[in-house]
Amino acid sequence: MHTWARYLIFFQYIGTKYNGAVKVPAHQLGKRGIQDHLEEAIMRLKPVNPVSLSVSSRTDTGVHALSNSAHFDLQRKNNKPPFTEQTLVEALNFHLRSEQIRITHAHRVPNTFHARFSAESRTYIYRIALGIPHYSLLPLTENNLCWSLWNTELDTGAMREAAALLVGTHDFSSFRAVSSEMAFKNPVKTLDVANIQPGSSFTQEHFHRHIPIWELTFRSRSFLYRQVRRMTGALVAVGQGRMSVSQLKDLLEAQDSLAYPQGLVAPARGLFLTKVDYKDTDLQPFQTPEAQHPSTGDSED
Repeated sequence: MHTWARYLIFFQYIGTKYNGAVKVPAHQLGKRGIQDHLEEAIMRLKPVNPVSLSVSSRTDTGVHALSNSAHFDLQRKNNKPPFTEQTLVEALNFHLRSEQIRITHAHRVPNTFHARFSAESRTYIYRIALGIPHYSLLPLTENNLCWSLWNTELDTGAMREAAALLVGTHDFSSFRAVSSEMAFKNPVKTLDVANIQPGSSFTQEHFHRHIPIWELTFRSRSFLYRQVRRMTGALVAVGQGRMSVSQLKDLLEAQDSLAYPQGLVAPARGLFLTKVDYKDTDLQPFQTPEAQHPSTGDSED
């Protein structure tokens, strides 16, 4: 007899080290996806069932996450009880110790729960460093973790005015990149938040000079392919004076991905998925028998 449980895990990663959040086809050479490494770590816990992870947010290569999420089912043999949430976190992190991926917490969830489709909202933050004429002038702790611009300042007032135009329910076709999924995705999305606020460098108190950091925050239930990076690129162009607020409004109203100016998309390295929200009722403690701790080694149960 086997017992099984569905778990929701939250995890972090440095996106430049991996080929996106989801699984990379076996025939494709090079870097693997975050999902590949997570499933490999889960398999090291010796489940009975084949492991298949459902990732909530399928970030691109180079995009980071402070809190992405995924669910999976895990069956144990010999009628052993499900793992506790804390020991599951510790065991998975043991097997991921050589990767730049960390499980932050886990929840036992009902078998009707889905990490992607049960999500209430997703929050992204885009980090911009100003006054950097060459990327090599960034501190090591910021390398590949922000978009460095030569500008010493941006017109943040105009950027906020433009960002306000994006908030609400719109056809965001102009802000999605061309992809094979275009025909199956509704371009109408509701953007709940588009904020532009000062941020801080990871080494602000210790670096030899001050680096102005700005953070653009976007929250929605879901986003189109590369929507956040395209919105960021357009807002930065407004801040640099290369695009007017009215031109951004015209771009939004064009509802045409080909209307987006070439060379304007913000690079992946400055983008962080910071939060995936669920209903509190989905994350209530799950009533289970007392769970057993998994082994962190590779031995059979």
